[in-house]
Amino acid sequence: MTETAEPKSYQRIFPDPDAEGLTAEIEGIDESGDRVTVPVVVEKPMTIFLNRQEIVTSMTLGDWPEYMAVGFLRNQHMLHDDDVVTAVDIDEELGVIVVRTERETDYEAKLQKKIRTSGCAQGTVFGDMMDRFEQISLNPDARIHTSGLMRLTKTINTTPSLYLSAGAIHGCVLASGEEALVYMEDIGRHNAVDKIAGWMFLNGVSGGDKIFYTTGRLTSEMVIKTVQMEIPILVSRSGFTESGVELARKAGLTLIGRARGRRFTALSGVERIIYDASEDDGDEADTLSYQRQQQRQPR
Repeated sequence: MTETAEPKSYQRIFPDPDAEGLTAEIEGIDESGDRVTVPVVVEKPMTIFLNRQEIVTSMTLGDWPEYMAVGFLRNQHMLHDDDVVTAVDIDEELGVIVVRTERETDYEAKLQKKIRTSGCAQGTVFGDMMDRFEQISLNPDARIHTSGLMRLTKTINTTPSLYLSAGAIHGCVLASGEEALVYMEDIGRHNAVDKIAGWMFLNGVSGGDKIFYTTGRLTSEMVIKTVQMEIPILVSRSGFTESGVELARKAGLTLIGRARGRRFTALSGVERIIYDASEDDGDEADTLSYQRQQQRQPR
């Protein structure tokens, strides 16, 4: 794999739990029978078009629709490396995102073969994704330091987010070493992944030296999409599926799960891991203290 020159600057994105339209205040009662008002995540349908062709409708949080649409098309190999996106038109009232390219596109045959993916807010992938998957060579020289991993997970777990304020959501982070570059959330982990893939494509950011973090399970879908983005290291605080591990080993992807505090389990690509953590790295007490503080906020 040949690395491309990266831009000198780009917009870094982190969650904004207070952004308008992402949550609604709903009244209910708590365990004591007292009335409470809680923030509840809003979901809405958004239909993605590629030029004049309707591709898929996704239930989504609705933020960063341009990145989600471009990333979905990229991960489905409907946008190629040399494609030029000329416009992304969004009609929020109709729930439509139209991605326009210089190249004429026609994926009628491809659209006939769909696979519903596992997990909440199910996603859709198309049957020929594995064709590109098997051709990708991940960067063998990429490395992840356990000290950096623990500091990265601590940063993620203490960053204000919809997950901490409202729950019912997944998060994904693109990192360079221990530095988080982009943190996206959505009701389905596949949408959060696609938002990052779209951000990478539109900003010309390569994946060969990056780390991908997800709050969701390490399924075959997560592995396939990470490899599609040419990212060599995938981390989750959750667990694995057998098919996810099998595909990771086939692709040479470093797969790290159950990453909490100082603990983790790696089931693939362990040669990329450098063990250099000290007792000061990944302090779980700070994370737990922050989360408890959020839970004590007035409802």
